[in-house]
Amino acid sequence: MGTEPPPCTDALIAEAVDAVRGARQIALACHVNPDGDALGSMLALLHVLRAAGRDVVASFPTPFRTAPHYRDLPGLDLLVAPDDFPAEPDVMITFDCGSLSRLGDLEPAAKGARQLVVIDHHISNQCYGTINLVDPKAAASGVVVQTLIDALELPLNRDAAVCLYAALICDTGRFQYETTTPEVFDLARRLTEFDVPITELSRSLFEEHRFAYLQLLGEALAHAELVRERHLVWTAVTQDMLGRHGVTIDEVEGLIDILRRTAEAEVTCVLKEEEDGTIRVSLRSLGGIDVRRVAEAHGGGGHRFAAGFSSDQDLPTVVARITAAL
Repeated sequence: MGTEPPPCTDALIAEAVDAVRGARQIALACHVNPDGDALGSMLALLHVLRAAGRDVVASFPTPFRTAPHYRDLPGLDLLVAPDDFPAEPDVMITFDCGSLSRLGDLEPAAKGARQLVVIDHHISNQCYGTINLVDPKAAASGVVVQTLIDALELPLNRDAAVCLYAALICDTGRFQYETTTPEVFDLARRLTEFDVPITELSRSLFEEHRFAYLQLLGEALAHAELVRERHLVWTAVTQDMLGRHGVTIDEVEGLIDILRRTAEAEVTCVLKEEEDGTIRVSLRSLGGIDVRRVAEAHGGGGHRFAAGFSSDQDLPTVVARITAAL
């Protein structure tokens, strides 16, 4: 089991500020298969640093693609492919990434960086950087990014505000989760002063799907199983299902938010089969059960309410192990 990261103190933030200010080039990276918080956090700092005239590059690991519902995040066109990422960055900053292994083919760059700044809010973060800005009390990694931007005394701009707002609503479930504090609303108010397209962004991130996805969703829900004695509801999306419906694995990211509406379940689980047969597991909890512990026991991480891991075992075996862990 992991231990809680050391506090994200003012002294650590000052170290990160010094590292960024003194860097010749700044390389930004988030975790493989990035979600809204990872992408939004990284893109926000990219926009702020570019506006300040800094030499900055940003990417994420192979497979180098984003889910279609992130298409309205400004700056996706500015990202470089992993092959074009500097091999030995002067200063590298990672976002929402709990371990070096989650950096995929960008892990060597992290190991070769002169300074490695880790920005995250997951309690399971392994604090693998030379400077670790990990705040488990933050609602999103985007909150930590905003703290760093303020400490750098750099102004926000509209593109950065849109990206940070996306990070905030993705990791608070549009202000539904217990992480939604008065400070979260204060930040949301500050960001929306930049004319964030709230309605359009909410629809593209959460509500708009191709009809093919809705058909796949119907099949996934039809095959969902409720394990009453473990207060668990789960379903799986296989490569066969994706192929028959013509849907990419990135499109099914929001399926778990539909399944978690099950009244009889405390824990929700969606298992997704990758092209290489790997099973990617997403877990959600209402809070009574700490799903981070389940994920950590299988080499993953996260926090009490949301966690995940990957496995090389087959679907029935992975489900059996999750059920036993619960």
